[in-house]
Amino acid sequence: MASDNSAPAPYDGFDRMPIAGTWRAGRAGKTATDTNPYTGETLTEIPLANADDLDEAYARAKEAQRDWAARLPSERADVMRRAARVMEDRKDEIVDWHIKESGAAAPAAAFEYAITLRDFHEASSYPYRVEGRILPADIEGKESRVYRRPVGVVAVISPWNVPMHLSNRSVAPALATGNAVVLKPAGDTPVTGGLLLAKVYEEAGLPEGLLSVLIGSGSDIGDAIVAHPTPRVVSFTGSTPVGKGIAEKAGLKKLSLELGGNGPLVVLDDADVGYAVDAAVFGKFFHQGQVCMITNRIIVDDAVHDEFVERYVERVRGLKAGDPAEADTVIGPIINAKQLEGIQEKVAQSIADGAQQLLGGDPTGPIGSVLPPHVLLGSNEVTSARTEMFGPVATIIRARDEDDALAIANDTEYGLSSAVFTEDTLRGVQFALRVEAGMTHVNDSPLNDENNTAFGGEKDSGLGRFGGDWAIEEFTTDHWVSVQHTKRKFPF
Repeated sequence: MASDNSAPAPYDGFDRMPIAGTWRAGRAGKTATDTNPYTGETLTEIPLANADDLDEAYARAKEAQRDWAARLPSERADVMRRAARVMEDRKDEIVDWHIKESGAAAPAAAFEYAITLRDFHEASSYPYRVEGRILPADIEGKESRVYRRPVGVVAVISPWNVPMHLSNRSVAPALATGNAVVLKPAGDTPVTGGLLLAKVYEEAGLPEGLLSVLIGSGSDIGDAIVAHPTPRVVSFTGSTPVGKGIAEKAGLKKLSLELGGNGPLVVLDDADVGYAVDAAVFGKFFHQGQVCMITNRIIVDDAVHDEFVERYVERVRGLKAGDPAEADTVIGPIINAKQLEGIQEKVAQSIADGAQQLLGGDPTGPIGSVLPPHVLLGSNEVTSARTEMFGPVATIIRARDEDDALAIANDTEYGLSSAVFTEDTLRGVQFALRVEAGMTHVNDSPLNDENNTAFGGEKDSGLGRFGGDWAIEEFTTDHWVSVQHTKRKFPF
């Protein structure tokens, strides 16, 4: 642990993975290059894992989990508290890794650090919140007890966009409630999504074998990590098509899936337009729009539409796009060339669909990976409104009135996050309750509070819940034990 007078030596060894208690290279015979999405600089090269590595990780996890589950709650809580202190000691190092690996602008990198730190603080309470119960029984002398137990081994598959938090929001509660974890981070963010997190847990004193991190191709371990017989829960955050594939391959396992989104932000006719503009700018362009619960569609009542559009375009025009390491940069690079190309194709198709482009531009930066903010006017039928853009592209849609705004908001196969703006709180809550989504925020952005993170969705946005008591439910299971205190007569 770092002293008060000096920062700890930076972590190294990110060319290896913690597999079954040992940091080593994978056995796939292939190497992945991890690069900075802004500069193209190579950050590390990692020999990839294969199915044999996965088997070894699962076998060791199953063995280590038994002892871990038997530990006192205080021992598991202490690991989480120590991990939080490690995070605090290494804040600058962790933030820097997010900037250079995921391309997060400095404010987004600091935000992810904060919510990952929160994951540890919250998880430290979980060992004391796993509760059983006594059920009523209609047989004289019988007691029916329900014990809450860890599921055993958990598979976690995390995305590249908010890599450390979206790994740890499953890893931390799973470990805290007595499970072992095998984690597969995204190939674009192997360090922040997994290896860096593993270093934090190791420094915090997590016993060996409880957390393995495997970086590997989909063909080598992608299906196997889900279909393997050892894990009892699969926790996945990512796209809806991949989530549906996981559901087909997982078999009889519990699934926690947070999938795609198409978040509507609705501005009603009595909203504070200036405040709604600020929230909609932040809610759309945070981390280049590469967040599942980001605002994808801005639906504005006809009465305030023109004023909103004018003020919104003015604000967006002033956002700085460029080097994510510079403190005043808001929009950094798109994570990879394929993602950038997909966003540009959707913009072009949206214009072909009839959308009007108010702001835009060509990519810039050392390797042409920074897409400036785009603002489109269109209907709910244009491509940028029908699909999850996952980039710095806002689509503003005019609604006739409140009922029309609600119909537009719900006209999507997704149902993750949403927001509504109005000066009448009761009206806002009544509107929110009619939105088909896992969460709706009245007069706020879902990204505006480090304690207010996504927990799950409706429709094609997934199933299962993340965070708080929901996480305890996901990573534990009931075991009913009946006790007959008096001897009874049997029918035969």
